[in-house]
Amino acid sequence: MLDAWCTRIGEVEPGPVTEAMAYSLRAPGKRIRPAFVVAAFEALDGEGDVGELATAVEIVHTYSLVHDDLPCMDDDRTRRGRPTVHVAFGEAVAVLAGDALLAAAFAALLDGAGPGDAGRRVAAARDLAGAAGSLALVGGQVDDLRFSGGDAEAIESVHARKSAALIAASVTTGARLGGAGAGPLARLARFGRALGVAFQIADDLLDAGDDEACSLVRVLGPEGARARADALLASALAEIEELGLRAEPLRVLARYAVRRDE
Repeated sequence: MLDAWCTRIGEVEPGPVTEAMAYSLRAPGKRIRPAFVVAAFEALDGEGDVGELATAVEIVHTYSLVHDDLPCMDDDRTRRGRPTVHVAFGEAVAVLAGDALLAAAFAALLDGAGPGDAGRRVAAARDLAGAAGSLALVGGQVDDLRFSGGDAEAIESVHARKSAALIAASVTTGARLGGAGAGPLARLARFGRALGVAFQIADDLLDAGDDEACSLVRVLGPEGARARADALLASALAEIEELGLRAEPLRVLARYAVRRDE
């Protein structure tokens, strides 16, 4: 789906910005967020294809990486074994490509054919916009840039905004298009938030050598951070217990997300 989208946008509007957009989207990666979209949709017995929504979520995630890597942010030169977008295409094109990706994500969600009536799709778009905005992903990046030290609670607060919000939105948007009512939707949102923090702790455990300041590994040590990630995973799984066998793909993804080093 992503590759087809990249080909389509490049054919409609070829140029350096669309080349940079495609370059960033075609980078190797886990694609775990779109997988959560599909798994949550299926856990609610949704019928149809949620590929456009899954694509939209991955595009938002990719936009955030393009901007996070910029010299004015984390100033990373490589990502996933390749030059970052601003290194490959220049800083100005990288900024514009990130802007265009964010806009394209909502076009993919709102214009694409797929399951769910207009109300569900608008609600899903609202979830995704909230996860990408100043109260979540963007605000979490601000907190991370300003982070100068703190306890485990402060670190988890950054993780909840910068990392967990988009994972939670991956789950809730898929569930919305699957027809989730208020109760299941609230439980799935809690599942996503707990899992998202655990996912970030797992990342920090894998990258412990990077000496990241905003990391539970630094505060709790590897064993303590692992124990906290496992506790959050257990809490997340408890939230979806009543969904039964239909939520098993969600459980498998959750365990993979948190225990990638095993």
